[in-house]
Amino acid sequence: MNEITSTPVVMSFAGTDPSGGAGLQADIETLISMGCHAASVVTAVTVQDTQQLFRYQAMSPTMLIEQARAVLEDVPVSAFKIGMIGSAENAEAIQSILLDYPDVPVVLDPLISAGGGGKLADDELIDAMVNLLFPLATILTPNSEEVRAFAPEADTLDACAQELLELGSEFILITGGHENTPHVINSLYSESRLLENYTWDRLPGTFHGTGCTLAAAIAGLLAQDLPVTTAVLEAQEFTWETLSNSYRIGMGQNIPNRLFWARDDEEEKQPQQLH
Repeated sequence: MNEITSTPVVMSFAGTDPSGGAGLQADIETLISMGCHAASVVTAVTVQDTQQLFRYQAMSPTMLIEQARAVLEDVPVSAFKIGMIGSAENAEAIQSILLDYPDVPVVLDPLISAGGGGKLADDELIDAMVNLLFPLATILTPNSEEVRAFAPEADTLDACAQELLELGSEFILITGGHENTPHVINSLYSESRLLENYTWDRLPGTFHGTGCTLAAAIAGLLAQDLPVTTAVLEAQEFTWETLSNSYRIGMGQNIPNRLFWARDDEEEKQPQQLH
């Protein structure tokens, strides 16, 4: 019998995406790229293409728990990544699992809508995320539109960040891809203050699965015991590369090329963080 490998395992809670652009498919490709093994727990099955989300069906909380517990009783998991949850009941199920593993870092991408449009969370699920999962998160990775939805009375993104940090998460990374700015500015907060702004070249086009890629990359790096600030920077660099090497397979958004590193290009693009 072979010895158990030291490859870090990341458990991803997410929905399936038949287009392969986002969700569990994005997480698996990203975690492979980070040198991790992906343990995938299906929270929902979606009907979507590269243009839009048509509908989804949430997994039952019992089935969600059974999937996760089967793996957790067999395999040491080094990080959790949470994407699409599917229902408030599933949020409760995930909370029950996380409470049993308080020392394992948690990356929560608090999805409200799909990249191409279509709602992924109703008000009941949003409340469950805020009350049950935000307090257990090592880092939240909302985009600017999501963070405004979670803190509707705050008048600036800084104020939104402070409000969400008060709910218990250790860090929050707000991504600025949806903002009308010449460059993409992502902002990392912790302990009631802004730690760093990251400014990146804005790439042309729109992309399907960017947030999943970023959150999964952070989880993969945290699984290897990197400090949060290092993981956040390296995950952004990786995500920028996937977008700059993206491809279009359908009539909608581009797909991030999370396996760009497997190609033997003579000339590789370099991530452009601006200081």
